[in-house]
Amino acid sequence: MQYMFLLYSTPEAEPVYGTPEFQAMMADFAAFSAKAQAEGVLRGGEGLQGVDTATSIRVRGGKVETMDGPFAETREHLGGYYVLDVPDLDTALRYAAQIPVAAFGTVEVRPLLDYDPADA
Repeated sequence: MQYMFLLYSTPEAEPVYGTPEFQAMMADFAAFSAKAQAEGVLRGGEGLQGVDTATSIRVRGGKVETMDGPFAETREHLGGYYVLDVPDLDTALRYAAQIPVAAFGTVEVRPLLDYDPADA
């Protein structure tokens, strides 16, 4: 089963770019990615640019509305994601606990829908 791991944190809780703490965090992300790849469960993942680069869109009454920034006002920002293919939620949660952002932010774990009728 494939799970998406959504990585949230508040900017003030993250290590500051360019500091040794930031470099250590990035090394930890690289190590997690390498481990998931070596174990054959990694299907994808990337970091996202800051929320100041986001554009949200919605359609209301047939009219397209665009807004700068994320739609939801929240303290935690979506900063990246992973997609892993693991047997069950318990395994997914074990991987989630190893993602560096879990130490200062939140990792939301959600199963992906399978739209293939052959699997139903």
